[in-house]
Amino acid sequence: MNHTIMSTPVGPLTIVVTDTGEVRAAGFTADPRELPVPPGELAGSVARADLGEVGKAVTAYLDGDLTAIDPVPVVPFGGGGFVTAAWRALREIPPGQPVSYARLAALAGRPAAVRAAASACARNPVALFVPCHRVRRSDGGLGGYRWGLPVKRWLLAHEAAHG
Repeated sequence: MNHTIMSTPVGPLTIVVTDTGEVRAAGFTADPRELPVPPGELAGSVARADLGEVGKAVTAYLDGDLTAIDPVPVVPFGGGGFVTAAWRALREIPPGQPVSYARLAALAGRPAAVRAAASACARNPVALFVPCHRVRRSDGGLGGYRWGLPVKRWLLAHEAAHG
């Protein structure tokens, strides 16, 4: 595996990819050990200055091409069952059109599983590429975000401005 740390307007974004370019983990941190991955999974990961197409997609997204990250292949750690369905559904939410946790539960095939939808967002190991920042509480509040509410606010504002 390979990883890089990219600068963004809201701080560092660490991305871990396989040798074939699939994103395995990503998060708004400068420390790959803070990513939600199983212990030891990053052992042997090589720091790279450039991750090729993945890096280009992130740069394009940050420059306003909000769909640039959509075709990037992801193979997240963990998941299974409903969580995997929720992560797939998250990738279908258009930028600038956030949904509620209840709507995410419905999109993932279990309308009553609102808490499970929130848990799937909290467990998302591939921030930005699996855009859990596009999910809000039913009352319009932000809800939570592993990487901090300032990051979530910035991502939502960026997508609203360029959408």
